[in-house]
Amino acid sequence: MTYRGRFAPTPSGPLHFGSLVAALASWLEARHHGGQWLVRIDDLDPPREAPGAADHILTQLEAFGLHWDETVRYQSQRSEAYQAAVTQLLDTGHAFHCRMTRKQLATLGHCHPGIDVAVPAASDTAIRLHVPDRQLCYPDGIQGQVCNNLHRDGGAFVIRRRDGLFGYQLACALDDADDNITHVLRGADLLDSTLRQCWLLECLGRPVPRYAHLPVILDGRATKLSKSAGSNALAPDQASHLLGAAFLGMGLTVPEALSGAPVTELLNWGMSHYSEHHWPPGQTQPLPAILA
Repeated sequence: MTYRGRFAPTPSGPLHFGSLVAALASWLEARHHGGQWLVRIDDLDPPREAPGAADHILTQLEAFGLHWDETVRYQSQRSEAYQAAVTQLLDTGHAFHCRMTRKQLATLGHCHPGIDVAVPAASDTAIRLHVPDRQLCYPDGIQGQVCNNLHRDGGAFVIRRRDGLFGYQLACALDDADDNITHVLRGADLLDSTLRQCWLLECLGRPVPRYAHLPVILDGRATKLSKSAGSNALAPDQASHLLGAAFLGMGLTVPEALSGAPVTELLNWGMSHYSEHHWPPGQTQPLPAILA
């Protein structure tokens, strides 16, 4: 089996340091296994997109030497595939139409009651995926065994919204399947999504990738670095310094002799030492001291 990994940023703004750690880790993992590394732009929700962000993200990745192996995938060009999956899930009884509002869900503790509230198909309905009332588990490559009962944790989830936009869980899972992604290495902030995506792929009869979730980088206020929080964008003229810090965030210390070296040299060093790394434990970790 050829290793196929990916990095899938949302174009709501430029990449920040936390994004760099995730991108670098998934790139190194693919290179370490002699595999392929793909880039996908998750431009599924137009209201959340920042003008020019997708192109900016690709320029940032190139500035840090993180080159992808195949044509960039854009979710905005995948509507037909998503609709075909929704139709399959409806036809097989895994999905149903629903009119419940957020206000109604709030009265139920934000836990959907399930397929019992299904309604006939109509233009003003969302489509949700039914989930089983039992424990589901998968072995995470970093976090260990992860289990949850999706029925009791939010219940049936949206795969197509009332406004016609497709749900993140559907698009993400289907893209990974269609791109033959074998391994997903991403931040632990997405742990809650993984069992939903595993279940969705099982319902579609598609293979499930192997997942591993990195500890999320926190800023000096113990807050997750994010675009919405205004985290600093990656500066290409600081690429060597930031790459060194990203290696630290992965538990690897770049030798002093390579301080300020070109990104190509740093990445080559990283590839030769990657197998020796050990991820910091837990789901979060502080910003490396050299950036604090």
